[in-house]
Amino acid sequence: MRIVFMGTPDFAVPSLQSLVDAGHDVCAVFTQTDKPKGRGYTLTPPPVKELALKYQIPVYQPKTLRNAEIIEQIRGMRPDAIVVVAYGKILPKEILDIPPYGCINVHASLLPKYRGAAPIQWSVINGETETGVTTMYMAEGIDTGDMIQQTVTKIDPDETAGELHDRLSVLGAELLVKTLQAVLEGSASRTSQSEEETCYAPMLTKELSHIDWSKSARSIHNQVRGLSPWPVASTVYNGKVLKIYRTRVVEHSELESGSAFSRDGLLYVSCGENSTLELLEVQLEGKKRMSGRDFLLGHPLKEPVLLQ
Repeated sequence: MRIVFMGTPDFAVPSLQSLVDAGHDVCAVFTQTDKPKGRGYTLTPPPVKELALKYQIPVYQPKTLRNAEIIEQIRGMRPDAIVVVAYGKILPKEILDIPPYGCINVHASLLPKYRGAAPIQWSVINGETETGVTTMYMAEGIDTGDMIQQTVTKIDPDETAGELHDRLSVLGAELLVKTLQAVLEGSASRTSQSEEETCYAPMLTKELSHIDWSKSARSIHNQVRGLSPWPVASTVYNGKVLKIYRTRVVEHSELESGSAFSRDGLLYVSCGENSTLELLEVQLEGKKRMSGRDFLLGHPLKEPVLLQ
């Protein structure tokens, strides 16, 4: 197939690689503009651009696709299909109508659940036990098109959103190749999405980071997992921000919710519903990321300390 690929972050890289490996003719890659990163604000290309340049695939980085010149440029490429994986921009109808085999999207959830920008993170935050990837024909709405195929996978109760992201990116790449083969053979199904079963996964913000210790340990554990590696769940310890990267639900507690305490050299916090959470990896403001045990070496808790 002659394909125009549209994608930007790490999640999309395995999908582009799978198209190249499968022998598809990727005639162009569209990705977002280079962004300044790091302390020096060095202009850095998106991961998809880096891979495309490795294979000498022409790269385009328009600020918008709602441009007549861009639309005509894509039409002139005569793609059989346009593949979209975490591109981050809306495709206008004029582009959706170009390829004869349609615009095909890889989405990191079991649609119709978790449409939107952060399906992986919200599935973890909400304590889902399974998720997956869906390929679909794109429509004008956000993740509303007819579904083609799905792959289902279990979510480990201690798996972070970052770890799940990496697994789903590979599963999505594998499903994409299978989907394109089915589309080419004319055997691809079209299943409309049930509006009654859908839910939305909005973009993450730093405002989601603060921990409410009155919630159960399980709920907070899911928040910590879902916000790792960004924006990271946090609390306030003695006036300083304490980021929490990994936790473990452990046992019953009689202490006030939010009370941090130590036992046998391990760091714990009492939570709502008389539950307790062990803090496995933390980072105090101005310090390096470390284990809960190492944190206690510098901050021994002879008495419980109330986290804010």
